[in-house]
Amino acid sequence: MNLFDVYPLYDLTPVSASGCTITDDKGIEYLDLYGGHAVICVGHSHPHYVKRISEQLKSIGFYSNSVQNPMQVELAKKLGEQSGYEDYALFLCNSGAEANENAMKLASFVTGKKRIIAFDKSFHGRTSAAVAVTDNPKIVAPLNDVHDRQILPLNDEEALRKALETGEVAAVIVEGIQGIGGCRVPEPGFLQAASRMCKELGVVFILDEIQSGYGRSGKFFAHQYAGIRPDVITVAKGMGNGFPVGGVLISPEYKPWHGMLGTTFGGNYLACAAGLAVLEIMEQEKLVENAAKVGGFLMNELSAFKQIKELRGKGLMIGLEFDEPVATLRKNLLFDEKIFTGVTGTHVIRILPPLTLTLNDASRFLESFSRLSKNM
Repeated sequence: MNLFDVYPLYDLTPVSASGCTITDDKGIEYLDLYGGHAVICVGHSHPHYVKRISEQLKSIGFYSNSVQNPMQVELAKKLGEQSGYEDYALFLCNSGAEANENAMKLASFVTGKKRIIAFDKSFHGRTSAAVAVTDNPKIVAPLNDVHDRQILPLNDEEALRKALETGEVAAVIVEGIQGIGGCRVPEPGFLQAASRMCKELGVVFILDEIQSGYGRSGKFFAHQYAGIRPDVITVAKGMGNGFPVGGVLISPEYKPWHGMLGTTFGGNYLACAAGLAVLEIMEQEKLVENAAKVGGFLMNELSAFKQIKELRGKGLMIGLEFDEPVATLRKNLLFDEKIFTGVTGTHVIRILPPLTLTLNDASRFLESFSRLSKNM
């Protein structure tokens, strides 16, 4: 049997990793500024993370739902304390798409409506509902009619109010910082207005923090720059540092009932061990503060490069947009400079490193970028 060929792959095989460094099967080391779509939060193979999962595997191992799992309670408590959402409830699942799927399902339950408002250049995952509210014609086209969705321009308060006043909307979903959309940041005033409008009109306000959460922006959640408290927050990616885990943080305003939401593997013991290890490391090593410091340094230095058409993002979630395609630049960064980066579309380089990135690591990237971008 062959693999179903849907990913364009580089001819490079990683065999080990530590911190922000990846080593391939030829012994070559690379600086990782992508972290597997922002998944690597506390660095590759962190000793505490490895120990936590290894010890759990030797005890009860994986065991999933249907019995009491005190680790779920511990994870919810610690996540509430670190994020500032102690009064919210946590539903555990396996991925970001599943988290968004359950968030939209919850909104439909509590409002009795089905229309979901999302925004241009958004990306919310690849399950049915998540795809349907994603603004990407390559993956959405066959599913346009499956869910009642409406895509609006980001930061357009007037368009949002007009859509909400129809009385047909169950939820508004917006990313704290757009991921696949090239690190576009919603304006604080727009998020504040959206939050007020949703409250006034009985619409569930969902913040998709799957990529921008868990300290990546320099705050625990990117929406906290706007000083708002959404009704529902979805998380994944950095939550497990590579182990599949996702979650939905739910306002105390919404009351659960048995069978309302469900999952087979969500909240299993190994996932909880991974999630707890991440939060423990983030707290002990002050990684949210590090993301703010190192990300601020990068943003400041990159702002001086005239080759960059637009610099976007916060913390260690940075998008560099150029007037010309970036495929060659990205390939040269990887194979000549031994630096992994991400890409959005054809003109945007994305930087999503582990939150353990140091100022020295950032300086190495800047030196390489300076050399390679001179002719752009």
